[in-house]
Parts: sequence; structure tokens; C-alpha cells
Amino acid sequence: MILSSLELKTLTSEDLTAILELDQACFGGLWTMEGYQRELDSPNSDLLGLFSPHSSVKLLGMGCFWSILEEAHITIVAVHPQYHHQGLGQALLYFLLQTACDRGLERATLEVRASNLAAISLYQKFEFQTAGRRRGYYQDNGEDALILWLPDLQYPQFQKKLQYWETIIRYELANSHWSVDS
Repeated sequence: MILSSLELKTLTSEDLTAILELDQACFGGLWTMEGYQRELDSPNSDLLGLFSPHSSVKLLGMGCFWSILEEAHITIVAVHPQYHHQGLGQALLYFLLQTACDRGLERATLEVRASNLAAISLYQKFEFQTAGRRRGYYQDNGEDALILWLPDLQYPQFQKKLQYWETIIRYELANSHWSVDS
């Protein structure tokens, strides 16, 4: 079996065109170029991307979180529609959580559309728990958001979970013919 390589890297201003293309493909233009530039410039933002030299799509996926006090507030997990169901979302979420741990953050949180069952399932695999609901949170259609939490990122048992998830993710990526360089 031949594996295509994936490269994880911190996104920069040089990636803005690819970021906007992925945003358009996944969200229909959720954030503007200026919004992404603010994220790239902020010392409190981590914006990670997955690339493959063998893909016609420049940026296959991206994830972002804000460091707010001791918390990683995950704002984006996006995978290009051509690459869904190949483990890339899991890989991005894993790398976001690993980066949050490396920053010394103690917990992670995010909002997700109540109807986005695929995303909710992904977050539940990583043991996120529902902590509440924001009614009418999404401006485009008034849909509710679920608030999800993952505590104890700095505890030794969470570090063991990260190691376990990394093994599972690398295996699942290989089943989809990917290898990841991080």
C-alpha cells in the first residue's frame, strides 16, 4: 500500500489564499481575509493546517483555537469536502489538543451546531461532554449551538489518552492511505 504524506504546519500569512479557499468550501465564507489575518497575527491564536504535496487542493484541513486564560477555545475544525471520512478531522482535533497541552492549557471548549451530528460524534470520540446550549447562536439560520467541554488536559491520564489517540489516528489515516509528518 502506498501512503500519501500529510504535513501539519502552523499557518502563516502566506497561506491566506488557501485558508480562504478552504473556508469557502467548508463554510461558504464564514470568516474574511481580515479575520484570518487577525488570527494569524494574534499570540493567543493557534491556526494549524494539513497539507499534502500529492493533492490538487492546497490546504486539506485546518483547525484553530484561542488561548483564553487556562482554556483552549476551539473555533474551527474544517476538512475540505473532498477529504471527508479519511481521518483528517480526527488528526486535526488531536493536534489542536496536543498544542493546547503544550501551551499548558487546562481545558478545551467549543460550540457546535446542534444538527452537526458528524462533528458531535468526532468530539465525543475525544470525550468532550455537553455543558450547555446557546439558543439561536448561529446567525445564518438561528440554530442552537451545543457547548462542549473537555477538562483536565494537564493531568497524566489525559497525556496517556493523547498517546492512545495518536496511535489510533495514525492507524486510521494509514487505512485511508495517509501518513502524517508532524
